[in-house]
Amino acid sequence: MPSKTSLTGVAGEHYVLSELLRRGHVAALAPMGVPSADIVVTNEEGSRLCSIQVKTRRGIRVNGGWPVKATIATGERYFFCFVDFQEPKKVRPLVYVMPAAVVAEVITKAYQKWLSTPGRNGQPHKENPVRVLLPDFSSVWASDNPYPKGWMDQYQDAWDVLGLETTDPDRPLPTETG
Repeated sequence: MPSKTSLTGVAGEHYVLSELLRRGHVAALAPMGVPSADIVVTNEEGSRLCSIQVKTRRGIRVNGGWPVKATIATGERYFFCFVDFQEPKKVRPLVYVMPAAVVAEVITKAYQKWLSTPGRNGQPHKENPVRVLLPDFSSVWASDNPYPKGWMDQYQDAWDVLGLETTDPDRPLPTETG
């Protein structure tokens, strides 16, 4: 029997998939086991292909974040969708669409700051292969927080970051090199 966690993950993937299809994109779940993609999507013309990794939570995590592996693909065609199935369940889920390079930069800076800050009783933090993307990194930065509450708002429902919208005559198709 599947766990609630795995069902939540699958629900997030299907939610993102349905949003992409609703917007007129050609999207499908990637085969199980693909390390950096849960969904593969292209625009209707087939001129822009993207890989999306979906991270899902139910809004009840203690730190309010999404666990992410320390090493992630960061090419221009790699993206993350962070889904929050908020409580109560009747509320529409939140989706943050972010380039993988942005995610990698944020989690790297936050992890380095966390490692350099003493933990309980002044003890150093131990290395960990998992990073956490937080909607507010105030727990990591006491002052000069580059990622305060609301920093992710710019990515909420930001489906245009994928560069798949090609029906706007004022927006050129992304050019691919190599």
